[in-house]
Amino acid sequence: MNDLIGLGIIAFVILCGLFGLSRLSKPYDVSTEEFERRAQEGPGLLGAGLVGIQKALDPAMQRSVEVQEDLRAGRYDGEQESGDPPEPGDGSDQKVTNGEPDA
Repeated sequence: MNDLIGLGIIAFVILCGLFGLSRLSKPYDVSTEEFERRAQEGPGLLGAGLVGIQKALDPAMQRSVEVQEDLRAGRYDGEQESGDPPEPGDGSDQKVTNGEPDA
């Protein structure tokens, strides 16, 4: 008898979980104004917390998040950090000397 009660409770919990997931997955109507307002608000508290966790776990992620924030603010220049090596002869690779003659 105790086994049937335990199985019944487990089945009830599983059915409640499936019912909850089905309720969460249903689409709902969002007006254009509400959509635009939410898009302008940006990430909420949960999204900001996840970005903080990603920065802590992956140091390279911090740079990419900074670039994304610059893009949103309109301050990012595509050629600013293209990752391409400098062109030969542009003067950026001049030899620095300390005043001593070369040996």
